[in-house]
Amino acid sequence: MYEHRKDPVITRMHYLFRLLRHAAFACGLLLVSLAIGVVGFKTTSSLSWMDCFVDASMLLGGMGPVNCVHISSTAGKLFASFYALFCGVVFLIAMSVLVVPVIHRFLHKFHLQDQERLTKKNE
Repeated sequence: MYEHRKDPVITRMHYLFRLLRHAAFACGLLLVSLAIGVVGFKTTSSLSWMDCFVDASMLLGGMGPVNCVHISSTAGKLFASFYALFCGVVFLIAMSVLVVPVIHRFLHKFHLQDQERLTKKNE
């Protein structure tokens, strides 16, 4: 997927497409996780669809639930607890997927500059 350390750095256009692919994957992951949360809240509590969406999106964004006071069933409380843990992991994965191409490009350029210095020094 990524170029080898001895290969030249990819063009800016290819790099932008790589960033777009990673962003699309992260958005897809977040949308699937949001759908899991909305359906889970709807099936385990008596909240409306909009309240389920708000709770799921707030948990996924790291803010915390809004309507958990209205969840009275044990299943709803258990789902909210496990979904909150799941959201923390999904958020970290999504941010990592977005940052990986940037870090790779930086390290690749740094490594190539280091190789150029070594070759000039040995000549």
